[in-house]
Formats: sequence, structure tokens, C-alpha cells
Amino acid sequence: MFRPRPHPISKGDMPRSVSIDVDGVAVAARAGDTLLSVLLRERGYVRRAEFGNPDLRAGFCLMGGCQDCWISLAGGERVRACTTLARDGMKLVTDDRHD
Repeated sequence: MFRPRPHPISKGDMPRSVSIDVDGVAVAARAGDTLLSVLLRERGYVRRAEFGNPDLRAGFCLMGGCQDCWISLAGGERVRACTTLARDGMKLVTDDRHD
């Protein structure tokens, strides 16, 4: 008789929670989440467009090739949100002063 195998998540093997800081706001994430997925889930966009344009940006290719999701860490390092994994204690600066 066929018996489906349960998925590991259904057994309670959820990834551990991590906390990151986005523009001074604490945000919960799961270990293994990309910064892009965390930002899209929490606020629906990654950053605002450059040069005073009020348009919101949400990433484009989602695989590290288009340069649309660059954000900064508090130390000044720039990273691609779509390929960078959330780590506990990360501090992100999206320069979002309009909200």
C-alpha cells in the first residue's frame, strides 16, 4: 500500500528564526531566507528608485544578474538582496526616508 512520506516541515523541522534590522525596525526572518524574500514579505518592496524617483523597486531577475536589488548593510557594504541570506543581527539600510 502506498504511504506518502511527510515533508520535513510537517514534522516540526522549521528553520530557526533570526532577527534583522531594516532601517531601524526589527524584522523576523527564517534562517535561509534571502533578504529579498524578507523585504518583499514584510513591506512589499526592496527600495525606492534612484535619483529622487518615488517608484518602488522589488527586484527584477531574482537571481543576481540585473543589479536591481542592491541594498546596503549598516557597515557600508552593498549586497544583492536576492542572493544574500538573512543572518541574525544583520542591519540593512535601504535609505527609505519617505515612509
